[in-house]
Amino acid sequence: MSATRHLEAPTTAPIAAPIPTQLPELKPGTYLTETQWQVLLALIDAVVPSIVVESEARDQKNQLQISQAQYTEAYERTRRLMKQPPDYDKFKQYLAARPLDNPRFMRLVKNTIQNVPDSSRKQLGTVLSVIATRLGSLAGTGYYTPLQEQPVHVREAIIQAWNQSWLTVWPVIGKSILKMAKTAFTQTDPLFMELIGYKEAPENYQPAPSFEFDFLQFEESGSSVETVETDVVIVGSGCGGAVCAKVLAEAGHSVVVVDKGYYFPNSQFPMTTEAASQFLYEGNGMLQTADGSMTVVAGSCWGGGGSINWSVSLQSQGFVRQEWADQGLGFFTTQEFQHCLDRVCDFMGVSDANIRHNHRANVLLNGSKKLGWAAKSCPQNTGGAEHYCGNCTLGCYSGEKKGPTVSWLPAAAQAGAQFIEGFDVSEVLFDKRGRSKQAVGVLGTWVSRDKDGNTHTLESGRVKRQVRVKAKKVIVACGTLHSPLLLMRSGLKNSHIGKNLHLHPVGHLNASFNEDIRGWEGGILTSVCTTFENLDGKGHGVKLEPSSMIPYMFLYEHPWRSALQWKLDALRSRQMDTFIAITRDRDTGRVYPDPDTGRPVIDYTPSAFDRKHILTGLVALAKLCYVEGATEIWPFVQDVPSFVRRPSEPANSTQTDVGTEDKGDKGEEDIDQGINDPAFTAWLKTLERTGVNFPSATFTSAHQMGTCRMAANPSRGVVGPEGRVWEAENLYVADASVFPSASGVNPMITNMAIADWIARGVSRDLKKDRPRARATL
Repeated sequence: MSATRHLEAPTTAPIAAPIPTQLPELKPGTYLTETQWQVLLALIDAVVPSIVVESEARDQKNQLQISQAQYTEAYERTRRLMKQPPDYDKFKQYLAARPLDNPRFMRLVKNTIQNVPDSSRKQLGTVLSVIATRLGSLAGTGYYTPLQEQPVHVREAIIQAWNQSWLTVWPVIGKSILKMAKTAFTQTDPLFMELIGYKEAPENYQPAPSFEFDFLQFEESGSSVETVETDVVIVGSGCGGAVCAKVLAEAGHSVVVVDKGYYFPNSQFPMTTEAASQFLYEGNGMLQTADGSMTVVAGSCWGGGGSINWSVSLQSQGFVRQEWADQGLGFFTTQEFQHCLDRVCDFMGVSDANIRHNHRANVLLNGSKKLGWAAKSCPQNTGGAEHYCGNCTLGCYSGEKKGPTVSWLPAAAQAGAQFIEGFDVSEVLFDKRGRSKQAVGVLGTWVSRDKDGNTHTLESGRVKRQVRVKAKKVIVACGTLHSPLLLMRSGLKNSHIGKNLHLHPVGHLNASFNEDIRGWEGGILTSVCTTFENLDGKGHGVKLEPSSMIPYMFLYEHPWRSALQWKLDALRSRQMDTFIAITRDRDTGRVYPDPDTGRPVIDYTPSAFDRKHILTGLVALAKLCYVEGATEIWPFVQDVPSFVRRPSEPANSTQTDVGTEDKGDKGEEDIDQGINDPAFTAWLKTLERTGVNFPSATFTSAHQMGTCRMAANPSRGVVGPEGRVWEAENLYVADASVFPSASGVNPMITNMAIADWIARGVSRDLKKDRPRARATL
């Protein structure tokens, strides 16, 4: 065993762009049969096809042909709606491009299929095989000719029909194909990025110096188990684990932090979207609930979610603290909990000073003011820096965001903590002598980097070792999705493990404005509207927030009603803003291991109660966008058309009606109706009447909480008030999985404060044990 310092590549000149992170090698195997691939690619091709004037078509099967009149109208409308429209030749080139001819697009599609869970891939393959036959095609598409043999306009019509089908299976399949195609296109099409002005590498790129971590290394040595000894082993390097590491190391205890993810220095950030999905996110950024209703975004790298979150740092609200205290957890209304909140905020320099709001943040603030709603700036964990950065979700290169790898873990290292990356813990180890079960360490598999220090190569070419970390205390902090699975694998039986899952389900809305916005620039989430956060009188409702504008993140669920419509909408994305209605969910789901792979399966569907709140939030967001001048508004609900604002008619001040002498009050038709505009109110009624129901509407989650719930007794939760697991001694959980219910705010600060509290308790226990240990010698 040795320690290796992770060094950045030496440079003799300023870095002009991030050091590329190579994508993983495609694993051997086709994953689908040749026929299944043909059907899948035929469907993907129909979502974002080559679109040409019918007289110029060169491929009757694979080019979507429209009339010259349609084509001219599409270009003229684009010129009219865009501040910086492309010239005709570029427009023509954009529409005519066929993504299937782009090697980067094809590689991403293949990698996506490779990373789909086995069970889901088998289900998809079965459907593809069925509709590849004549009878199956007739049943599934209404056409006797197999889908892969159809021209692209028929394939487009099939997807349109699936989206409207009353049989749930077809909208679900259709949405999966749409998501795959739109995501791959917006991540890989070079002309699309050029025309919207999106650059993968920031201008004037200058990454901050990175902390030089020392990671323990293990030599290849047969089948023997390598052993490391420490006072405390912490499983997970995210917000909870990193705080525990700093607190315990600075208290004088030996600490080892392990994580299945790997570290990447600032010079590799921001990654390309494909690389970030692979190396920074759980499930390669493709995690979904079991029913497909929700996309779940979770960090999976050194630093966890704190490495890819958006800097917003909101403290737990009083009504949530009281709710938790009323459940027998009085700590949450003590001044000590406030001290914990303040301590973590002070360490990261959390502040709402020096925030520079971008367009969508100002839409929320100014629109709320016009409507009489409560809105405010969101404090950021950036040490008071302006941090006008929209790339944090792909890795923050500036070092201004004081996440785990910038602040907590370096502080822990300086106090003596040790680290192991690439270490997947399989179980907690117990000493089962006597009546009590005592945690004594963890066992797992360590996979090294390759000989060049990379992580994209196949594991078969790297060192792999079984490692046991022996410890007096074990802290599980591997996140709401994995902490309960680790406890299950370790033999714990508490019925609440994996239950009580809260996800803060999110509804989305895009809006276009008559301005060149380039929304991927500037802080991601710097303002919030709180007027609707308590819709039921018990603390359940929605907050209205801006969201990330990395193109694929706000376009992959942008409504698709036809290939031409979606391609034209995507071209206008430089004038769009995106917003979310984020719900403090009352109702819950669960997480459990896939029986074949052990991966987390997320069993969660937003309830009717919580969906009603999401709908209220989407209506409110539409009103905010309307009063701020939005020209078109798209809720992410397939069955609701976009709202298109009518062009304003200039007032005629030179003429008056005959016989009109009154110069005083204006008639009702002359006043600015604002959100009472009849066309807008009629559209809102359509949205409200339709509702947000899967599969017409889909949802997103970036916050996972509650699966190892804290409770006053073991009949109601997994851990006690100090984070100690009820079933075992010396075993703790210290991440968002211990939340007694949904936090209602972005959970980072609450997570860190609870971890601070738990770690201080662990330190006290260790110090109490020391005299007894000496006395027995």
